[in-house]
Amino acid sequence: MNQYLLSVLLGIVEGLTEFLPVSSTAHLRISEALLHVSLTSGYWKMYSIVIQLGAILCLPVYFRSRIAKFLSTFPKGERGDRNFLTHPLGLTCVAFVITAIPAYLLTKVIGKNLESLTVMGWSLVVGGIVMWVVDARNAPAERAGESSAGPRIHTWHMETMSLPQAVWIGACQILSAIFPGTSRSMSTIAAGQLAGMSRASALEFSFFLSIPTMAAATGYTFLKSVLGKGENPIGVSQIDVHGWIILAIGFVVSFIVAYGSVAWFMAYVRRRGFVPFAIYRIVAGAAVLAWAMGYIK
Repeated sequence: MNQYLLSVLLGIVEGLTEFLPVSSTAHLRISEALLHVSLTSGYWKMYSIVIQLGAILCLPVYFRSRIAKFLSTFPKGERGDRNFLTHPLGLTCVAFVITAIPAYLLTKVIGKNLESLTVMGWSLVVGGIVMWVVDARNAPAERAGESSAGPRIHTWHMETMSLPQAVWIGACQILSAIFPGTSRSMSTIAAGQLAGMSRASALEFSFFLSIPTMAAATGYTFLKSVLGKGENPIGVSQIDVHGWIILAIGFVVSFIVAYGSVAWFMAYVRRRGFVPFAIYRIVAGAAVLAWAMGYIK
């Protein structure tokens, strides 16, 4: 396949799946395997990082007004009842730190699981079941709306989140790092819903938390790659003009598609919830397991 077309296709896959609760890592790895991309190539591993960075960049652009508002009200918040830890930006940092430290310490385990289709398949299936159950559990309260107080949902806006909720979500996000296919988005959204957050507030916090989480993870790996360190490294000097063009195409396509995906997802979830994504995860996970076991060739 023409490498320019290949870059466009992989950029679309990354952009579509990075922020949906279906695991971009699993979809990208599977797509690369189906399209016969060498998973041991230092260049293509670097390419995967670059298109992830493209997708991540869409978030500060999409949420620029929300970010500006949070920055202007930090640390006391709009109502003056917040501090450095309980302001939305502080809560995002807390959840990030709780995830980042264990994920860094478990780098070798994470790297090993990234190559396992079996791990990805089971993670997709189990994550889909969890998402389905959690969303169905909260569905009646979502339909009742914010005006109807209840035990299931008591946090309807990111601005009213608590510190324990942020700690809990950060801890649950570790699962997505250890078990590729779990989906960072799925783990944070489901964790938020279990902690009494509405679909919209859990989803928004998931997006905000992904900015430092993914930027740190991909930035660290990218830096090692261009400096010629780590597994299958590739230095910048080894990339020719053709290689840079392929990277640029993937980056731009991923950014554009991810931006559209975020805008659509925010509107869709408020109306219909996460069950369709849960069903998709279960079906896709079963197919991956069948492929890993040799039933599909």
